[in-house]
Amino acid sequence: MAYNQNQYNFPSFQTQVSDRTITASSNSTSLDTENDQESVLSDCESRVSSPSFDQSSLFISGLIRLFPGDKAHDVIKTRFLSNLGPLAAHTKDLTIQKNGFLGVTWQARLQSFEIFIKAVEKKCGGDANVKYAWCPATRYEICKIVEHGFGHCGFPENSGLHGCGVYLSPDGSPMESVKNAMVDKNGMRYLMLCRVILGKAEAVQPGSMQCHPSSDEFDSGVDDLSSPKKYIVWSTHMNTHILPEFILSFRAPSSLKGFLGMQDRLKMPTSPWISFPALISALSEFLPSTSINLISKYYRDYRDKKISRHELTQFVRQIAGDKLLIAVIKSSRTKVLIK
Repeated sequence: MAYNQNQYNFPSFQTQVSDRTITASSNSTSLDTENDQESVLSDCESRVSSPSFDQSSLFISGLIRLFPGDKAHDVIKTRFLSNLGPLAAHTKDLTIQKNGFLGVTWQARLQSFEIFIKAVEKKCGGDANVKYAWCPATRYEICKIVEHGFGHCGFPENSGLHGCGVYLSPDGSPMESVKNAMVDKNGMRYLMLCRVILGKAEAVQPGSMQCHPSSDEFDSGVDDLSSPKKYIVWSTHMNTHILPEFILSFRAPSSLKGFLGMQDRLKMPTSPWISFPALISALSEFLPSTSINLISKYYRDYRDKKISRHELTQFVRQIAGDKLLIAVIKSSRTKVLIK
């Protein structure tokens, strides 16, 4: 599996159970700070009547606000902003809170998470493939997740459909989650930074209706095995394989299309090109009509700016396969950019 290691370089972000980074006998994770006791907030209401109300914070029992100078705060902020590209300069009012794992229920969840790490390690030959990943959620959803865990998980509304589960993005690709984070009435977006047990991942094709691992061999799904942009934790595993550790709230431009397009242009390849209409026509000689219709749908979504060029390319690669695409492109004399 060609996953990159996470870049959080301080002891409390280790993923090995033997390091005892999750301490079930304590009232929080090992990321305790001197601000913990004075920062615990008590309820899930916004307290808008208070003149000192900070709209960037979530007032939820068990969440502890981290401040600049705290090691966890500074590492997460730096990592998050450095991977946003041009959007970083337009990201304001960033607040980071950690899950204090308070109460008997969260202590049980911590113990359960440890048990599942050990189980997946044993199943996968010693590596549970635990990663940090971003998960977008609304203010209301975060309240419910922190209080009760993940609830009903339906299919995502966007066209990047890869089955039924919780969609997360790698810690080095926060933009994938930022673009799916809804803006609330105060102009805030919210992300959870979660520790995730991926185990052995399987590639899930776009348009899939999969809701659980295809066999006992697999534990999770990804959109691309070599360079995943989406982790899929199945609804059957969402409360055992995902541990929300930090909550980020921030302001960003209401429309991100310009920033997404800018990232795509920065990654423009220099290899031979073929227009998508010509590519679809060429592929129709080799692929069934159902596959051609799906590719055409994704191309329309791209033209309507519903998905990025990178997503379109990934979908086509997954449907057609790289071997066929390379053969078709090489045989074509057309070298024009997607319009």
